[in-house]
Order: sequence, then C-alpha cells, then structure tokens
Amino acid sequence: MRSQLPKVLHKIGGKYMLQHVIDHANDIGISSNIMTTHVVVGHQAQLVESSVAGQNILFALQGEQLGTGHAVAQAVNNISTNGISLILYGDVPLTQTATMQELIEIAKNEQLGLLTVKLSDPKGYGRIIRNASGEVSAIVEQKDASAAQLTVNEINTGIMAVPNKFLRKWIAQLDNQNAQGEYYLTDIIAMAAADKVAIVTRSPEAEQEVQGGNDKLQLAHLERFYQLQQANTLMLAGATLTDPNRIDIRGTVNIEGEVLIEANVLFEGEVVLGDGVQIAANCIIKDSVIAANSIIKANSMIEQSAVGRDCEVGPFARLRPGTELADKAKVGNFVETKKAVIGEGSKVSHLTYLGDAIIGSGVNVGAGTITCNYDGVNKFKTEIGDDAFIGSNSSLVAPLKIGAGATVGAGSTVTKEVAAQQLSVARGKQVNLNNWQRPVKK
Repeated sequence: MRSQLPKVLHKIGGKYMLQHVIDHANDIGISSNIMTTHVVVGHQAQLVESSVAGQNILFALQGEQLGTGHAVAQAVNNISTNGISLILYGDVPLTQTATMQELIEIAKNEQLGLLTVKLSDPKGYGRIIRNASGEVSAIVEQKDASAAQLTVNEINTGIMAVPNKFLRKWIAQLDNQNAQGEYYLTDIIAMAAADKVAIVTRSPEAEQEVQGGNDKLQLAHLERFYQLQQANTLMLAGATLTDPNRIDIRGTVNIEGEVLIEANVLFEGEVVLGDGVQIAANCIIKDSVIAANSIIKANSMIEQSAVGRDCEVGPFARLRPGTELADKAKVGNFVETKKAVIGEGSKVSHLTYLGDAIIGSGVNVGAGTITCNYDGVNKFKTEIGDDAFIGSNSSLVAPLKIGAGATVGAGSTVTKEVAAQQLSVARGKQVNLNNWQRPVKK
C-alpha cells in the first residue's frame, strides 16, 4: 500500500475495508443476534481494534504472521464445538451477504462450503484441484503447483464455511512443510476430502466480490466497481444519472421517487432525496434531507441540513450544519449559512453569510449581508420577522431582533432592535467635496 495505515483500514466508499466485511457478515445474524465476529489482528493491532465496530466482535492477536491457517488458529479455541465458522478476509471488502449465506447453508448440512472463481489470469492464486468425478480434492498454492496444475484457472478465494467440529480438528493437524514455510488454511480441503466430508463450491456473481485490495491500484478498481453498483441501485430505484461512472456514495442515499443527479456528485453519510429533486453537477451532500421538487444547483455543499419542498439552492452555495430551509426558500450563489432557519418563501440570493439566525417567511436578504454572530468568544442569535427587507451590504450585529415588515437600508450596520414596520438606516453621513485634487503618480 505504500502507507503507514494498516491495509484493512484503507477505505472503499468511505468505509474501512474491514468494516465492509464485518457489516456484511453482521447482516446474516442481525435478526437472531447469535453470531460472534472474531477479528484476527497483527500489524498495528490496537489501531485496527479501535477503528472498527460491530455486533459481538472479539479480537485475536496473531503475533507472528505464519500463514492463513495460523491466523485462524488464533481464534479457533474461542469458538464453540457446535455451530459454523465463516472465514472471511479483511482486505476483501465486497463479498456480499447473500454469497456468505449460500456457504453457510452448505455448512449446515455438515459439508464444507467453498467459494471459488474462474479467472482468465489465475497467476498468484491457489488452484482448485478436482478428481475425475469433478469433486474438489485439494487446493495447491501457486508456489507449490506443478506445471499441469498451473494450467487450472479455477482459483481459491479463501472464503469458506466449515462446521466447527471439523475446523477445530483440521486446524490442529496443519503443518508448514511447504515452499513458504507457512500454515496454509487451504490444506484443510485435502483433510476434508480424506475424511469424506463433501466439499461444495459456489461462485460469486462478480469476481470483484472476491478481489482483494492489496495496493492503491487494486483499491481504485474496487472503488469504481463499488460505486457503479451503488449507481445501479439508485437507477433501479428511479434515479436518472447523467453519468453513472461519475457519482460517489460514501454512505447511503434513499430516494423517494424520481430524481435527477448530474455528474461528479458526492454523497456522504445518510442522505434522503424527495420526489422530483434535481442535483446539478459537482455538488457535495452530507447527512441531509432534501424534500420534493427542490433544485440544488451546481457546485453547492450541503451538510447536516434540511431543505424543504420547492426550494432552490446555489449555484456555489454552502449550507453548513444546522441549516433548515422551509418550503420555497431560496439560497443563491456564494451564500453561506450555519444554524440558520430560513422561513417559507424567503430569499437569500447572493454573497451573504447567515449564522445563528432565525429568518421568518417572505423575507428578502440583500447581497453582501452578514449576521455578525461571534464576538471572539461567544455566539449570538439574529432574528428577522416575516416580510422584512434587508438591504444590500448590511451588517447585523447579534444579538439582534428585526421585526416583521421592517426594512434595513443598504449599507447599514445595525446594533439595536428594529421594531415591526420600521425603517432602520445606520451608516455614516455622505460628504461630497468640490475642487478636490486627485492624487497623481510620482
């Protein structure tokens, strides 16, 4: 990886590879809550342990890296004699829950469920060896394979489901008499065949399900595959994507009808889009709800905010956490809001900052207006009543209340309450001088 970060903590779709594996596995037992996840850790173990979360996780330390069989051995004493072990890999993040479930169903019949895949280029992988009847008899690692075995293109993914009573027995019988001097988990396949335990194979729907992220190039390939699957899910749910290859989802997006999403849009966290929502190019939306028929114009950022129905946001707008737009509100270009509640039909069209503000309905906020909400230590609130008009280039020094229907003249710095229907003008007196000598260049 050429990185100080443990490999399994590199991310796909904004989530650690290891967390993907844990989450998919948890989905199997989430209804019964009877599953325990064992995570075998080694390099930077404490960082890995503190970085992942899930139901019933137990960590086992592999002090020396002596192979996959050795890794499983660190956890096997903590599993029950009854039950089934599903063996997964922390750097193989896209194995789907349905695929895992298929292997478990095989193991329920006291068989070994093994995930294999055929590759056009199997170089580097262990080969699946079958007997004359087509049954799996062994797995041979690349370095130990004969010339004939190297022609086999069905490879071992390492992912398997095994009844615990067999796994405990076979792990205890492993040795390291091989080219790499390691304890191969794959050797239990030959043991299963010798014990006449049926080895039943399954293959994933896509080979990316079993591909590992071993370097930044592989990580990028997995990211794009993952994102395309996310895009496909959105389109099947009714979204129109102008370019499915240029959308990134680092969390979940729920749509409530037909929506339009243009290129280069990034979603993070939990996002909900109502029916008829349009998201223009180059927007970033994080942990937010956008209600029906609202339009988010290009290059806008929305974070931890709620946008009502029939609103317009952007272009180049930024809604920071705590922003709430009521129905039909408008926030235009180069407007920034933070903890601002903007009422129904109100307009903040351009070049404005509203922080810690409550804006009524039908308010017009002119260009260049700012709420001066911070004195260097504390934050204060600005309240503007319904139908008020705030002239351009106004500075509203909080704490401040401006009444319903009031008007603030352009260029004013307002520090005192403005009552309903009043006009407030707070600016220096203009002086015009005749016969003024303009400076000249010396």
